[in-house]
Parts: sequence; C-alpha cells; structure tokens
Amino acid sequence: MSLTIEKTFDLSLTNPNDQDYKDLAGKIESSINEGYSKLLGYIDKTAKVNNFRAGSIIADFTINSTTRSLGFSSVNTQVSEILRNKGISLTQNAFAQCEETTLYNTTDKLYPSQTVMLNCAQSVEGEIKWEVNKIDPAQNSQKYSIVNNNTSLIVKNVTEHDRGRYSCIIQRNSIPYIQWQKIVIEQLPTINVGENKRIFPCNGKPVLLKCCVNAGYKIEWVLDGVVQPSSIESGCITLNHTIQSRNCKEETFTCRLKDLQNLLQYSYSNKNVTVKINEEFDCINEILGCGKTDDMVKGTCDIGMEGNITYKCESNKMWRKKLDNCVLKVIKDLDRKAESLVVGEIPVFVSQLSNAAEQNIDNITQSVATVSTIVEILSKIADLSQTIFIDKPVMENFLKTVDVIVSDRAKGTWQDLKNGNISGNTSIKLLQAIETISGRLSDNNFTINGTSIQLNRTKINNSFSGISQLPNSTTLVEIPKVPEPIFITIIVFTNLDNVLPTRNANNENHTSDVSLNGDVVVIKVNQTINNISFTFDIVNETLGNPQCVFWNLRLNGWDPTGCEKKTLNETDKVKCECNHTTSFSILMSPILVMSDKELDKYLSYITYIGVAISMVSLILCLIIEMTIWKSLRRNDTTYIRHVSIVNIAVSLLIADICFIIGASIAKQGQPTPEGPCTAAVFFMHFFYLALFFWMFISALLLFYRTVMILSQMSRAKMMAIAFIVGYGTPLLIAVITVASLAEHHKYITKTNACWLNWDESKALLAFVIPALTIVAINLLVLIVVLYKMLRRGVGVRNQPDEKHTLVVIARFIAILTPLFGLTWGFGIGTMVSSAFGIHVVFAILNSLQGFFVLVFGTLLDSKVRVSLSGKLSPSKLSSSRTRSTSAGTSSKSRLDFIRRMRRNVFNFSEANTF
Repeated sequence: MSLTIEKTFDLSLTNPNDQDYKDLAGKIESSINEGYSKLLGYIDKTAKVNNFRAGSIIADFTINSTTRSLGFSSVNTQVSEILRNKGISLTQNAFAQCEETTLYNTTDKLYPSQTVMLNCAQSVEGEIKWEVNKIDPAQNSQKYSIVNNNTSLIVKNVTEHDRGRYSCIIQRNSIPYIQWQKIVIEQLPTINVGENKRIFPCNGKPVLLKCCVNAGYKIEWVLDGVVQPSSIESGCITLNHTIQSRNCKEETFTCRLKDLQNLLQYSYSNKNVTVKINEEFDCINEILGCGKTDDMVKGTCDIGMEGNITYKCESNKMWRKKLDNCVLKVIKDLDRKAESLVVGEIPVFVSQLSNAAEQNIDNITQSVATVSTIVEILSKIADLSQTIFIDKPVMENFLKTVDVIVSDRAKGTWQDLKNGNISGNTSIKLLQAIETISGRLSDNNFTINGTSIQLNRTKINNSFSGISQLPNSTTLVEIPKVPEPIFITIIVFTNLDNVLPTRNANNENHTSDVSLNGDVVVIKVNQTINNISFTFDIVNETLGNPQCVFWNLRLNGWDPTGCEKKTLNETDKVKCECNHTTSFSILMSPILVMSDKELDKYLSYITYIGVAISMVSLILCLIIEMTIWKSLRRNDTTYIRHVSIVNIAVSLLIADICFIIGASIAKQGQPTPEGPCTAAVFFMHFFYLALFFWMFISALLLFYRTVMILSQMSRAKMMAIAFIVGYGTPLLIAVITVASLAEHHKYITKTNACWLNWDESKALLAFVIPALTIVAINLLVLIVVLYKMLRRGVGVRNQPDEKHTLVVIARFIAILTPLFGLTWGFGIGTMVSSAFGIHVVFAILNSLQGFFVLVFGTLLDSKVRVSLSGKLSPSKLSSSRTRSTSAGTSSKSRLDFIRRMRRNVFNFSEANTF
C-alpha cells in the first residue's frame, strides 16, 4: 500500500536573496530523503517540493509511505542538522503534518457581512489553536471568537479580506497536526443605478432606468414588491417605464440581487431610484431625466464598463459629460481581487492582468479611469511582493501590463490625466511601483524585451556596459567599476515621456517649461555604486540645451543634483554622469536640499571642511584635557564641568566619524546598502544623542550652581547621574529605535543618504524630538541664568557702565550658545523648508561645533590656560598669577559688579563666560 502524506517545512533563510529556489528545493528533497531513509515504511527518494509560499519561507512537500504511522520525531533533529549543514536555517518546530480538510462544512457560498463558523475535527489528542493566514485570531476579539473548548472559530462580518488559509493546529508531541481549508469569500456585489433621484416631466413618455452589477451576479427591477419586466444585456438590465400623464406621482424602483434571498438583509443587495415629477427644466434626457442649467447628475457607464459618468446641464440645454469614472469591467474585477490578494497568488494574478490588458488594449488606453485603476493594481502588487522574490515570468507579465498603459495609444489619455491634475500622482505611483518590484528580482541573469520597455537583470563582476535593444533607441549604460560582484537591474523606457510630468524639483511650485527629450532609465542595485554614466539619443534636436536629471521621489520632480552633462562629438547624443553627495543638514531635515549643482557642491564643501576642522579641534581638545587633568580634579565644580566637556568632545568626535562613514557608503539617488548603513546610523544616532544629553547635563549643572546656591551634592552622586543621563538615555532611545524598525526594513532611508528613515516610519523623530527638546530646555536655562545674574547686579555700588554690561551679556550668550547646542535650533528651519540659505547656516554652525567646543569650552577657560602655562613653564605660571593679582587689586572697584554677577555661576562664568 502506498499513501501520500503532505508535510510542511517552515524555513527561515539566512540570506534569501542569495538562494536559487530550484537549488533550494533540491537541497530540501535530498535532506529529507537522507533523514527519512531509515524509517520503516518510507518509500525512498519520494520527497518532492511542490512550491514555496510566504511565511518566513514555507516549502510545501510530499512524501510517499506504506503506512500512516511513521516515527517522524526520531528523524526530525537529524533532518534539521542536515539542512543547517547545507546553509538553511530553520525556525523552531519547523516540521508539521498537514491535511486539507473541511472546516466550514457547507456547500453554500460565503458572501460579505455573513458570520462563519469553522469546526476542527479533533482526531488526535492535544492542545488546539487557530491560525488565519499565519496570524493568531485570538489577538482580534472583535473579529474572531474561539468557542467550544477551542474547537470552533467564529468569523464575524466577513469581507473579501478574510479569504485565505484557515488552520486548526493540534500540538501532539514534537510534530503539530494541521487541518486547513482555503476559505473563499465572494466579491462584494456592486450595484450601480446612477443618480438615485431622477426628475422627469409628466408627459406620458417612457423613461429608461438602467442598473448594472459586477460579474457573477444577477439583478432585477422591483416596484412595490412586484418584479418588473426588463431587458438584459451584459451585466446590466434596463427598465422601460412610462409615466402616466393622467396619474403623475412619485415612485421608487428597487434594483436588487436575484435568486439570493438570504442576502436581502444586507444593504449592498439593493439600490433604489426615485422618479420625481417636475414641469420646469432646461435639459431633458430619457435616461438622465431633466434639470436646470448647471445641475449635475450621475449616469451609468456603457456596456462592459463599471462606475459612473457625471453630466452637467449646459446653457445650450444639453447634458454634457464632465467626468468619466468608468472602468473596464474585467479590470475592475481584478482590482477587487487585488484587495485581498495573497503572496502565493501573485504569479497567476499578474498573468491574468497582463492578458486582460493585451486583449483590451483599445478600451484601456482610451479610458482615464481604467489606466488609473491599473496603476493602483500594479502598486498593490509591488507592495505585496516585498516578502518574496520575483522571477522572470512574473516580472515579464508585470512589464507587459506597463507596456500597454504607457504605449503611444494612451498618449491622449495621459494628457487628459494631466489636464485633470491627477497625472502627477498616477505617473509617480507607476514609477514607484516599477522601482519597488524591480528591487525584489531573484538573482538570475535574464532579459525581458517589450514594445517600449527593456529589462536587463545581470551580475556585474567588475564593470558593465550595455546598450538598449529597443527600436529607435541606442541608450548606453556604463558602470566603470564595482567594489564586489553584484546583481543589477536596468530598465529602459522609450515611452515614459507620455507619462511622467516635466516639473522641476528645484522649484517649490514644481512648474517647468522643459520636456523629456530621451529615454528614461531605472537602475536598481542593493549596494553602492559611485559612478554611472548614461548616453542618450536626443529625440528632438530643436529643443536644445539638454540637462542631465533624475526623478527625485521625495520632491516629485526632475532634479539635476549630482548629475553632470559631458561633451560628446555626436550632436544627436548626450552623456550624463551621476555621482551624488550628502550634506550635513540631512541630520535634522527630512527634506533633502535640492538646489542647482553648483550650490549643492558649495553645501557639500561646507559640510566636509567644517566636519574636518571639528574633528581636528576635538582631538586637540582631548589632548589638552588629558594634559591638565590632574590640576582640574581639586575643585568639584571645575571637575564636573570638564567631565562634561570631555564627554561632549568624545561623543561629537565619534558621531562625526560615523557621519563621514555614512556619507561615503550612501549616494544620493541610489539605494543605501542596508547592512553597513544600519550599523553607521545606529552609532551616529547614539553618539549624536549622547552629545545632546551631555550638553543638557552642562546646562543643568549651570542651573544648579546658579539657582540652587545653598544646595550641595556629592561628586560621586553628580557623576553617577551625569553618566546615566549622558549615555544611558541615548542608548535606550537608539536601541528601541533600531529594534522596532530594522526588522521591517524601515530603520534607515532607502536612498540618497545614510540616516534615519522618514518617509515610511518617521524614525527621524527619535533623533529630532530629544534633540530639539534639549535645545529648548537649554535655552530656558540660559534665560533663567541671565535673569538671575542681572537681578544680582541691581543696586550694586560702582556699577560698570551700561555698555560694558551689554558686552558681558553678549559674550555670555555667544559662549554658551554652541556649548548648549542652541545652534541646532536652526534644524527646525531645515525641517520645514528646503531653502538653501537655511541649510547653509545650519551646516556652517553645526559642522564647526567641535571647533567651538575647543575655543569656548577649553581655550577660553582661565584655569586651563593657567594649568597649561604651568605645564609649559613654572616661572610663567608664577608671573601670570602675580600679574593677575595686581590687576585685580588696581581695578577692584570697576570689576566689583562683574564679580558679583559671576558668583556661584558654575565654572562657566568664573573660567570662561567673561
């Protein structure tokens, strides 16, 4: 006797992108055969992988046996070790025995809004739990109820999204026994009657009431419970009703589902049309009814289309079409299916979509709403594909669909979209969908050639040069060198000039008088490439002055940043070289500075020169602090202050080093390498936050010495608090941020810069909120301390003149502003504006912060200068002290007020504030 038993592996691959699925299937089959070969009853070499599906990665496979009682437990550990030795990492309890069964034991179809009960047949003993598409339903008590000792699952108010695999899992020994059933929920009936209130004249003429429904349903017209005779045509029925001129009255007709009496309780099962009578009108139509000038009504679509058309009563007494929202029915049906699409259905679904697009190309390319709907479907597919790898057949069908909607036949449709002010969103969404799905291609070399699209997926070992094979296109892509072998995807489009808008990213109004004058190339690579060059044919030589640009997905416009035009001998070609840089202002701003190329260069120079000066200054600062450290330990206030200065310098130095590393591995306009970038961003995030928290501690110490004069705290206690706040808090914030987002690939930016993500997860707020909060607190401390100092100066004899007092206050503010991080307040400006000037000021002030720490935190400190003098020359130290005492005696009266102002204001006032 030979039995077929279905088994399931749940395989979590260590690096799925490096796996060839055919090779992976072979490894699994050979491992199972090797591990199960000693089992009595197992038919050797019968293990077969049927398919892969989502979950970590799930491999469904079958084996053949002469008995149902195989001792799997004894060999599971051995098979696991075999698989791990072949480079495959398994999850816990990876093995499960499965059986497709009937959990919902009725032959009736399931429709939206119904309640469903599924029952688990407990044929074996063990704890029972349920799963719905790999999710525990117990987490959603409003949607699901588990009753009858866990043997029954109730699903309330089902929708199309509830379709999928329902599993009853009985845990027995080490092998779960899974009973599962694929539950299908019928699509929601969509009944369309157009305007639900129609006005007609009482003239005894017939009126036509049309009702349509999506495929798979039947409908009927009913008046006062009586079914009315209607003509039926392709999913629509038309009621020819004559208003009796002798008995004019208002009547309500109902279009309802036919032969589905159990659904009549649900609101979606019927739609009403009320026929009203009026003798005053400007426009009249037997379907739309009558209305006054400027009235708007909705009518049904033509046969084969779904949606509605909005008409307006014009001054010429005619109803005129204003807005057509009719979508081809076959595409609308696929759109509804896409709402509840699961990963495993993508290959079949994409094939159905491309077939529908190619078979209905004329209707699709002439319908604005249909093109928009197809773009929405493609976007949903691209988003869903992020958990799997896309092979050539799926990508080929995806691009076939794109080829249809961007063809020359659709040029007028895209122009209508532009005139309706929605082309930008639709075209951008299409480009994003193409980029998103092309980033999930399997690591195999292949080429796809369409009418106006060519895709080349290839592995580059050293350099690359490829030319387009499309008709009337000789676009050349060159990559001079790659650091290591990588897979790259190159897609060339010859018709995207029909689709993409021509607006300029540099202009806040996005207006532009330019036009696309060549092919559009999409490059997808998961590592950093420092330089790519493109040589394009110039389509229209009369336009002149070609520019090299890339589409900036952040600002939704064409941007020349980092791209340079090269001179060629050929007059009908243009060569572009793109190599982007990162500016310092990205630390605060979610808005990249998109200025012209020269200004962007200036900002980059400011950033790197300023950071270099800061790093050298910080190293000098630490050397000086180490040299005089012993002399600073005698006084608690001086000691704590210089502990803060040292930790500010260390945190800023390491953060700047991480910033330079991050800038070198991420290029604007290119994908960021996730592994190296994640590490750089974590340390950058941690040490920049540590910088802010140590500046916060410095401000608190100043506040403590100024306001709480009589309070005393031990050195050990102050140091403990300082280090817990200075490093513990930023570490906690950084760890929580990376732990919660890195797994979902939303921790770092996807392109342009190596920094915290903004567009998807708003992770940047984990830096911005603490930083700006500390800046605000430090500013408040500065104001309070100034107020206290001025209050102490009131009524003092021999007060210095007002001008000198203002100078003292100005110096106080100038010195403490960089040490308290107040210059980072300009980050608010970079967050809300892309104005180049704001980013320049921010970059100058904050890239030079290390220099300010050296000057204001160390060199202007009188104790530091005295200690350095003592280290360099003991005699100089003695004379310095003598001169200082003499000067103090001779000018005691004049400086009395200043000394009073200084008193008890930490060592900031005594050593460097004045």
